[in-house]
Amino acid sequence: MRIAVTGSSGKLGSVVARELRAAGHRVVGFDRVGARDRDFVQVDLTDYGQVVDALTAVGDTHDGFDALVHLAAIPAPGLAPDVATFHNNIATTFNVFWAATRIGIDRIVYASSETVLGLPFDVPPPYVPVDEEYPARPESVYSLVKHLEEQLAIELVRWNPTLSITALRFSNVMWPEDYAAFPYDADPRDRKWNLWGYIDARDGAQAVARALETAPAGFDRFIIAAADTVTTRPNAELLAEVFPDVPVTGEVGENTTLLSIDKARRLLGYEPAHSWRDEK
Repeated sequence: MRIAVTGSSGKLGSVVARELRAAGHRVVGFDRVGARDRDFVQVDLTDYGQVVDALTAVGDTHDGFDALVHLAAIPAPGLAPDVATFHNNIATTFNVFWAATRIGIDRIVYASSETVLGLPFDVPPPYVPVDEEYPARPESVYSLVKHLEEQLAIELVRWNPTLSITALRFSNVMWPEDYAAFPYDADPRDRKWNLWGYIDARDGAQAVARALETAPAGFDRFIIAAADTVTTRPNAELLAEVFPDVPVTGEVGENTTLLSIDKARRLLGYEPAHSWRDEK
């Protein structure tokens, strides 16, 4: 496929672009910053005119796309004032979604976030493992935008029956060099905010590729996390100490993820291949 990847200079985006190219796809990265290259276009995604133009054609770089992978955003709460996060992220996502539908790109995969599950879990989750079945619980402006983006996608596919939009609720993205800080064993409360979850960027790229290949028309959302937690402490011990009153409604292994990836496994064929335990 010919694929546009927004946020291609970012922590996840750079790996996604690399892995999609390695799989044989033609990938052009869009971002505000990045190294000059025939496969990269500097675009201000908050400017709708630039987005339409860049998705349509850019000189001899490309003449259109079959699919869009949208990863560009201020990537977390607290990195910018809340109003800046809202204005940047909602405008960027609306622009790329709207432009894609206008020019006939009917396959979109984008980064939603684990934060819509209720992170940080200062208010305990309704049950564990958490999954996609309970309503969004945004607890920050960043998370609120992610929720609104999912609602936007729901309406766009209703208006466009051939359109496919897949929201991937990525956990905390890690590169192999980040595993030097693992395991997080000292105080379980240090990582309770996301139920001790993470995602290796290479597995994040796998999830993107699976969604591009398999997602049908319509909208769906998937939690994308590693198969394990960031700690060697057993889940039963963590839950008893930190979330003693939260119901356990599914299988909880010794160190298996508490961010359920069962739906992604079942419908996308996603299967994490990387763990911090393998890098030690």
